Amino acid sequence: MNAQSPKPAKASQQPIKYPVTKKGKTTDTYFGTAVADPYRWLEDDRSDETAKWVTEQNKLTFDYLSKIPFRDAIKKRMEKLWNYERISAPFREGDFYYYYKNDGLQNQSVLYRNGKDGRDEVFLDPNTFSADGTTSLTQIEFNKEGGLAAYMISEGGSDWGKILVMDAITKKLTGENIQNVKFSGISWNGSDGFYYSTYEKPEGSLLSAKTDTHKLYYHKLGTPQKSDKVIFGEGEKRRYVGGYVTDDGRYLIITAANSTSGKELFMLDLKEKGKGIVTLVGHLDSDSRVLDHKDGKLYIYTNFNAPNGKVVVADVSNPAQANWKDLIPQTENVLSPSTGGGYIFATYIKDAVSVAEQFTYSGKKVRDISLPGLGSVSGFGGKKDEKTLYYSFTNYITPGTIYSYDPASGKSEVYQKPNVNFNSGEYVSEQVFYSSKDGTKIPMIITYKKGIQLDGNNPTMLYGYGGFNISLTPAFSVANLVWMENGGVYAVANLRGGGEYGRKWHDAGTKMQKQNVFDDFIAAAEYLINSKYTSPEYLAIRGGSNGGLLVGAAMTQRPELFKVALPAVGVLDMLRYHTFTSGAGWAYDYGTSADSDAMFRYLKAYSPLHNIKPGVKYPATLVTTGDHDDRVVPAHSFKFAAELQAATSSDSAPALIRIDVNAGHGAGKSVAQTIAELSDIQAFTLYNMRKAPQRGGKAGGTRLGKKRQQLRKG
Repeated sequence: MNAQSPKPAKASQQPIKYPVTKKGKTTDTYFGTAVADPYRWLEDDRSDETAKWVTEQNKLTFDYLSKIPFRDAIKKRMEKLWNYERISAPFREGDFYYYYKNDGLQNQSVLYRNGKDGRDEVFLDPNTFSADGTTSLTQIEFNKEGGLAAYMISEGGSDWGKILVMDAITKKLTGENIQNVKFSGISWNGSDGFYYSTYEKPEGSLLSAKTDTHKLYYHKLGTPQKSDKVIFGEGEKRRYVGGYVTDDGRYLIITAANSTSGKELFMLDLKEKGKGIVTLVGHLDSDSRVLDHKDGKLYIYTNFNAPNGKVVVADVSNPAQANWKDLIPQTENVLSPSTGGGYIFATYIKDAVSVAEQFTYSGKKVRDISLPGLGSVSGFGGKKDEKTLYYSFTNYITPGTIYSYDPASGKSEVYQKPNVNFNSGEYVSEQVFYSSKDGTKIPMIITYKKGIQLDGNNPTMLYGYGGFNISLTPAFSVANLVWMENGGVYAVANLRGGGEYGRKWHDAGTKMQKQNVFDDFIAAAEYLINSKYTSPEYLAIRGGSNGGLLVGAAMTQRPELFKVALPAVGVLDMLRYHTFTSGAGWAYDYGTSADSDAMFRYLKAYSPLHNIKPGVKYPATLVTTGDHDDRVVPAHSFKFAAELQAATSSDSAPALIRIDVNAGHGAGKSVAQTIAELSDIQAFTLYNMRKAPQRGGKAGGTRLGKKRQQLRKG
């Protein structure tokens, strides 16, 4: 690691002998076109044959990784930097303030509370849930008085979990145990019980079987789960149903959707029992959510006829969408609102960074909020009577810092600043705008250690997502810091399909415009190469989930452009993704192979699994997944890796798969698992770039991007 004059790392010259993966004869026919699926058997996650394949692949991969001379050094450095105290913003429940804290290398963060006497105590420690730290606390909700807490845990990273109930004063469990809960919130109705959502337990594999009928239930304390009442979803097939009670306890708000975009919205008066469910939004053409209820009015966020979002107000006596009135109108920037301290806070994304404004409930602007710098902000939420609110600020060179905020004066103060062992002044983050294939301007933030030279020889990690209206905004990462310490450049492209510029930006990367996303990503790579940040010999691409699809598509469409490809938990079989778990709900973004002949052919044309060709020199590839991933089932990664290995000649770059055991899609993964995986990814990448880590080396040369927008520590 401490290489004053680093020598190129020597990758193994021995050809890799891959385990033999048998080919079956399964063939599907789509609109008259036969498509072979020889590795269909790997979809059976319960078979001994699949388990044996996983064991053999992991043995090959970890044997390969163990021979990388600097692998352990990268891991040790990452552990050292990761080992700093992290504390969340406090939140009040009853007579206590609660907060999460991680001492540094704890696998899961611990929930503490601070009472009236000022003493802190452990309230709930997820590290005690399992010996290996792979059981996580996914959410906790207190009733209004703060005397009861319902919390959900996930085992092995699964989306399936269970809800337990605790007496928050004595910290003793009540014995309530709600099993097999998936994609659910928890919302109390007084102290009698709570609302939650789930699917009926599917037949076959809990990991991969299709789940497409979601229901909202009410659990009354002291009764068995089998007695729980269905509130919404009986006889009305919806893939995603949710319910939450307004802060004053008056209304149950219900959302219903068939895809990840587009929601119906309903309300149920919990005080006047005879009214029944009232429709607020009766279509799936927009997304709306109720922010608050106050004095007979509903305050609602919506993107209906407002692609960038706005806040409207509706009278509960006549709440249909046609009667909504604008309160905070749409702007040119994408809105994400919250409420706290008796105010509405409008946080906007402007060219992938945050700005924030404060409003009264009458819609009057109070102030622009002065933020610590250019980066990402979240928070400002809280109860109406809170005198102090909190928000977090981060960017690529600033660890997440918590600020207290006085909504009366607008004054911010540092509440908790993490002590990370690095000097942010040695790094720079710059935003550039480049042209995609069709001329669309795409923003990208490039971060690196000051003084690197524009000579095309810098190891560069290009990251992207581009889907599901999700925005990639600046965030600090220890793993990225280690990468940059070792001479690396880290670049994040804000591709179409994301939410950075609202619904139009999202829609421009969906269905038969999905190729725009891949073109945007490829153009980002070309920009980095043409600007001499890097070259194809030193360029890696990485992305997870929908970003795994992005990497798979880019590496099969332009294999010569990249040295290393790192698809994580990726959607890689675009012809069958909708047949697993809740995959059919992704059809807004992708369409499905059952929709039409044209949609089938479009999907097949970019589906990573179906575009691997023998004889092509693909980048060195490390596929990563978890054996408990029930969001994007690991069969995607298994089949892709098997196909890639079959097409790869023995003297080509490695095609390996790393399968985390007892891990899911990513949420709740233990710190130990996370550090091990990220260290292996960086070691694999540098090894195949023939680059030794450069930490401790002295960089000199060209100052980059003097005239470009700078994202510096505020």
